[in-house]
Amino acid sequence: MWGEALSLLEQADRLHRQFFRVAGSDSQHTWEPPADVVESANALQVHIALPGVPADSITVAIEPGGVVVSALRPFPCREVEAYIHRIEIPYGRFERRILLPLEDPYIPIDLVGKRLVDGVLTLTFRKKEGA
Repeated sequence: MWGEALSLLEQADRLHRQFFRVAGSDSQHTWEPPADVVESANALQVHIALPGVPADSITVAIEPGGVVVSALRPFPCREVEAYIHRIEIPYGRFERRILLPLEDPYIPIDLVGKRLVDGVLTLTFRKKEGA
C-alpha cells in the first residue's frame, strides 16, 4: 500500500510539473496558474486559469511592467476518514507575476475590468493613447 501511495504522489508531481509551473524558492507559494496575455487595439487582457479559487480570495496588485495575482485554492476534502486516491490539482497559496508588453513599464496602467467566470480570471487594462 505504501508503494502505491508513493507511486500516486510521483504521478501527481509529474502532472503538476507538466501543466503548472512551480514557483520560485518561496516555499509559501508552491504553484503558479497558467495565464494568457492578449493585446487588442484598445486594451490588454490577461486570462488566468483559477478553477476552484473563490473570487473574494483573489488579490491583484499592479507593479511596474506587470501585474501580480495571488490567492489560495483550498483543499476541498476536510474529512478525517477520507481516503485520497489521486491528487493532481494543485492546492494552497499561489502568486503569479505576469509581465505585460508595455512600451514604458514605469507609466501606470489602468485596470478597467476584473471578472471571474467559469474558473478564468480576466483582467482588462486600458491602453494609453499612442501605445
